[in-house]
Amino acid sequence: MKGDLLINGKDAFDKWGVNMGDNFLNALLMPPPVKDYIENKSRLENGKRLSLNNEKVDERDLNLTFTIQGDNQVDYISKFKEFMAEMVSGLVEIKIPILGNDIYRVYYKNATSYAMSVDRTFSKIAMKVCEPNPSSEGRK
Repeated sequence: MKGDLLINGKDAFDKWGVNMGDNFLNALLMPPPVKDYIENKSRLENGKRLSLNNEKVDERDLNLTFTIQGDNQVDYISKFKEFMAEMVSGLVEIKIPILGNDIYRVYYKNATSYAMSVDRTFSKIAMKVCEPNPSSEGRK
């Protein structure tokens, strides 16, 4: 609802009628993967050498689900188009105030599912986004 989700500093519900959908917080809070460790395999040694003292996180793809609602069909279509224009505009900043000050910087890759209500005033859209730097430095 109002104040729960900020996208590029705008209240998503006030601006586009957008709320977080199923498993939204679970996707955001999933720990990022780590990059492969540095390895060196030599024919002259048993096993391999492994450097574990320089751990770095890797980019991550997220599946985020949003709901969009309008007061009527015209309002819904307008909000839907404006929301999608915002999401495909480049690097998008997502902030969930209840989670603290972290800002998740993501870019849109594609929609994975979409369903609209019969009266054309509500929809649910799932999209794949990429967070290129999910480290704590990347979220400040």
